[in-house]
Amino acid sequence: MNNELLINSLTIDWSKVSRESYLRDIPAIKGLTYLEFSSPVTCFVGENGTGKSTLLEAMAISFGFNPEGGTENYLFSTHDSHSELYKAVRLSKGTKRPKHGFFLRSESYYNVATYDEYYNHEPTLHIKSHGEAFLTIAEDDFVPYGLYFLDEPESALSPQSQLAFLYEIYKNAEAGAQFFIATHSPILLGIPNSELLGFDDGEIHKCRYEDTSQYQVMELFINHREQVLRHILDESDK
Repeated sequence: MNNELLINSLTIDWSKVSRESYLRDIPAIKGLTYLEFSSPVTCFVGENGTGKSTLLEAMAISFGFNPEGGTENYLFSTHDSHSELYKAVRLSKGTKRPKHGFFLRSESYYNVATYDEYYNHEPTLHIKSHGEAFLTIAEDDFVPYGLYFLDEPESALSPQSQLAFLYEIYKNAEAGAQFFIATHSPILLGIPNSELLGFDDGEIHKCRYEDTSQYQVMELFINHREQVLRHILDESDK
């Protein structure tokens, strides 16, 4: 992969976060002041509530993306749900400026699709299924030297579509694009040469693909499905 990164690192100035903020109670984030990136594809991995999407969102907004998603040109607001962390995040940028970018949030996709029609003056994403629309974004918006923040993009994608999505990410990362992805998908976590940052265990740390719970649970279920189901169902009957 291309080693010239568009975003090299981030710092967090906690003096810009209120004392009462819930952000100070998220173990993986509350002690974070500096984080360095080493790959064009960085995946945030961990259980629900560990802060993956919170940090990704703050990075995207800090860079200049609309809080609800879209390109840097999307300027709309339907409901402010983002945290104040973006005010404290500072991104260290590389020498090249991104040629394009996109912030993809699964929960606000409908709003982005609606405003996409407004900006482009024609129906585009709304006439497609959720998964087809996500692939369209990958095919049309992912370009070399683009910058992308993707929050759980697998939510709309079948396993086969996730592989197609993976290809678009890898192809453009090879050509200079940079991706930050919060995901639970064992498929997307398998992007070659990506850096995996775990949010479990109270601090952000690098981890191997095989050490992620996402891979381990899926591998266990596929190879020992009957035993896993028996254990789960027996426990639920007690």
